[in-house]
Amino acid sequence: MQWESGLAARENLLSGGSEVWPCGMGVSPVQTEHSSADAAVMSVRNAPPRAPGNSAYFVTAKTLRPRALPRDLSDMEANPRPPAWQTLLAFAIIYFVWGSTFLAIRVGVREVPPLVLASMRFVVAGAALFLWLKLKGTPSPLPREWLAATVLAICIFVVDYGLLFWAERRVPSGIAAVMLATIPVFMTLSEIVFLRTQRLTFRLALALLVGIAGVAVLVSRSVNIGEAPIDRAGAGALVIAAISWSIAAALTRKLPLPESKAMSSGAQMLAGGIMLAVVGALFGEFRGFHISAVSRGAWFALAYLIVAGSIVGFTAYVWLIHHESPTKVGTYAYVNPVVAVILGHFLGGEIIGPRTLLGTMLVLVSVIVITTTRSKKPIAPPEPISLQEELAEP
Repeated sequence: MQWESGLAARENLLSGGSEVWPCGMGVSPVQTEHSSADAAVMSVRNAPPRAPGNSAYFVTAKTLRPRALPRDLSDMEANPRPPAWQTLLAFAIIYFVWGSTFLAIRVGVREVPPLVLASMRFVVAGAALFLWLKLKGTPSPLPREWLAATVLAICIFVVDYGLLFWAERRVPSGIAAVMLATIPVFMTLSEIVFLRTQRLTFRLALALLVGIAGVAVLVSRSVNIGEAPIDRAGAGALVIAAISWSIAAALTRKLPLPESKAMSSGAQMLAGGIMLAVVGALFGEFRGFHISAVSRGAWFALAYLIVAGSIVGFTAYVWLIHHESPTKVGTYAYVNPVVAVILGHFLGGEIIGPRTLLGTMLVLVSVIVITTTRSKKPIAPPEPISLQEELAEP
């Protein structure tokens, strides 16, 4: 299987996908070959009569196994082709809005404690999404689904987003986006070393080394190529955040999540936001924090993260996943870091020098090679997963 970038990765896990992000920033998702999807659709059409429950035959390496037909695949077959302007607008949203959320985070954490800001973002966004779905008649998660959502929320929101918000007090927003783009690197290492669902080929090994070299260029104090290296504590926090996302990706394959991707996202955001508030209180972030002292700029950044980053961005992503192939939708993972670096420079006054350019280029080359490398499965192939993989929010 192929891995998309980790910023992505984000809407993936939030929506209950069995992949890797991302992504609110959300988003290192597993990609599936579009041709494989077509083959699976043909096998469904040509298959003998099926038992109740919408079962279908999914193509695997050696045989056909009965599996539930993914709702997203059914929707893509049933939905008519939308107007081109709608598709372009949706792509523009996940490209540029998600890419800009890193700068909005940096603006917000200048005045609001990082865990407090993160908790406000996800409590409001999660509650709004949850209530909207309930009004539409979507069933609430079962107790075991709430437990699964809470486990993922710890990895995604408390650790991943919590460390991202904390690190952006120390690391430029563009560099933070580039560091989180390494999620596919950790996902691939996890597949090779622990899950054993991927073989280490020469091309893949080279891509992993290039990605690690990109991070080293950004952090190393022994390499003198322009700007000063980024703060080590901030860089370490971002690496841990990427690893935590990778762990969540592996757990997502086993945990029982709500059937509705939107409800899964809402439950995880709500649970994550509440836990972020608790952790922030334990670290004393509410002491000395006065809402009246927060400027309009910081409030605007928070509103932008909630409305544009979480609600509008997630809506555009889900719409695209129903009308375009996962491979096309996953291209936001390559664009988001570039957008974040450019906006950080022109709007946030962040420096773009040789170190930033070289480190960013190496990380993006690594991500592109990893996500376009065909899977080399081990001799004993694992249990196949569903064709449709979702992403998570940046």
